[in-house]
Amino acid sequence: MFLAIDIGNTNITLGAYDGDELIFVTRLATDRSRTPDQYAIEFKQIFALHNAPSTGFSGAALSSVVPELSSTMCEAIERITGHTPMVLGPGIKTGMNILIDNPAQLGADLLAGCIGAANLYPLPCLVIDLGTASKISVIDKNGAFRGCTIAPGIGISLDALSQRTSQLPSISLKTPDHAIGTNTLDSMQAGTVFGFAAMIDGLCNKLENELNQGKMSAVATGGLARDLIKSCEREITFNRELVLYGLKVLYEKNRK
Repeated sequence: MFLAIDIGNTNITLGAYDGDELIFVTRLATDRSRTPDQYAIEFKQIFALHNAPSTGFSGAALSSVVPELSSTMCEAIERITGHTPMVLGPGIKTGMNILIDNPAQLGADLLAGCIGAANLYPLPCLVIDLGTASKISVIDKNGAFRGCTIAPGIGISLDALSQRTSQLPSISLKTPDHAIGTNTLDSMQAGTVFGFAAMIDGLCNKLENELNQGKMSAVATGGLARDLIKSCEREITFNRELVLYGLKVLYEKNRK
């Protein structure tokens, strides 16, 4: 058994592998105030919920963009698995050449997703992560990380729209039938869904042209990606657990 954990600004994603099989995935709200014991108890309950054993772990790996929660989570994981988790950061062998101004600034979740994509999809590749922020990373034909674009996430944009306007309500994200909205709800959903889909298509085309290495494959991950990419013109593969898979690849690479 192997445990992969990705701590994001909004959610903590936890996945348990039995060999190469991902036996379950769960998501928790990111709570910076909780203690290691509280997280450990919740993890125990999650394993019981999925009828999964909470013993016999060979190791664990962690990626985090919430530094203040990393040590808390490491303690909780060690209590559950009996292993100190591998924390993705400086000193970890990635096998990926990171060609940016300061490689130490690259987010752990971004790197794990790109490692996963480079091991699963044809290169060059665009890795689209639609979470709290909307990120598109570029992996070139040699498997090097060339950089990325970062834009506000869909949820942040919707929150700002409703909070900064007097007459626009909070809405759930749903793909409308038409781009021309005939009421406030449909108009907001159309602008958000089709607008973000057009942004992704436009950025992907621009990144592909700038890299100038031919047609690029594209994979999307993140909680909002599955439905949103259906409105994109570019062919994009959906892989919700790409970051967890990347953590597993990195753990095996460093263990060897």
